[in-house]
Amino acid sequence: MRYEGHVPLIYRPSVHAWSLHQEGSLCAQHCLNNLLQGEYFSPVELSSIAHQLDEEERMRMAEGGVTSEDYRTFLQQPSGNMDDSGFFSIQVISNALKVWGLELILFNSPEYQRLRIDPINERSFICNYKEHWFTVRKLGKQWFNLNSLLTGPELISDTYLALFLAQLQQEGYSIFVVKGDLPDCEADQLLQMIRVQQMHRPKLIGEELAQLKEQRVQKTDLEHVLEVNDGTGMLDEDEEELQRALALSRQEIDMEDEEADLRRAIQLSMQGTSRNRCQDIPQTSGSHPTSEELRKRREAYFEKQQQQQQQPAPPGQLTHLCEKSSTSCEAPDRDLGDSMSEEDMLQAAVTMSLETVRSKTEGKK
Repeated sequence: MRYEGHVPLIYRPSVHAWSLHQEGSLCAQHCLNNLLQGEYFSPVELSSIAHQLDEEERMRMAEGGVTSEDYRTFLQQPSGNMDDSGFFSIQVISNALKVWGLELILFNSPEYQRLRIDPINERSFICNYKEHWFTVRKLGKQWFNLNSLLTGPELISDTYLALFLAQLQQEGYSIFVVKGDLPDCEADQLLQMIRVQQMHRPKLIGEELAQLKEQRVQKTDLEHVLEVNDGTGMLDEDEEELQRALALSRQEIDMEDEEADLRRAIQLSMQGTSRNRCQDIPQTSGSHPTSEELRKRREAYFEKQQQQQQQPAPPGQLTHLCEKSSTSCEAPDRDLGDSMSEEDMLQAAVTMSLETVRSKTEGKK
């Protein structure tokens, strides 16, 4: 709830006190203090008034004789002015307000209704249903519902006031008009000069407590899940499936990374082999060889390949991929392709690859 101005100066019991009066417990005390806007009455003082009223009733009953059946029945009955829960009767509230010169008139009584007084022209009301009491009071130029079962004051517009009171009557509430001059309070003085605007209406304390409890349960569940994920507990089926899905996803990412690294390594290796091959091939100078020269070089190359296949090269001796008379790496491939068929070139490439691998293996040995 957000208010503009100094509405927080409106008196209301502490949060602890507001959480105690459900089911009528101490609500009469909070009702009176909200009406007077201060800590004017305590449970002890209201209990003292209740005991005084009980004694007055006992004395009246005793006038008919202390040995009468009515008197003995009266003594056996619990007090009608207070009980162990903290509830106090309308007689206790009325007597407490007399100290301040205030009087209570039943709002829905025929006598008051004949006066046809507009509720807006009153200053405050006290409402009761069964064992619950609360105050509706005008502070400054605005009305507020000071129900102690709410988390804070509820702003009531002038146009809504009559409808609000009529709704309470339909729900079975007894409404009392407070007649007399209320004591001055700081909230009333400040709200005479300013008006407040309520952005969010207050909730019932029970709803807020239930919401806080639900938030605490959710927080506890979240902490439990985090604890389980750290390996200190057992995961349920949904969490286990999630963990397995995450593990598989990480494995697939790792495999993709490994495959990418392998492809890069092969590419770099091929580039390195191509550079080494170009460096190992002797360069020829001069003009391009004739077709006859290419034919002779090709015959010489195949002759040499057959000799190498029949007699393995001695350890440590590297076999060049091309004869010295071969064309350089810078020569276009299409010159060689003019005099060699695709099958011959494929066979030559496979043979050169095998010889290169064999030479490197024997060199390492």
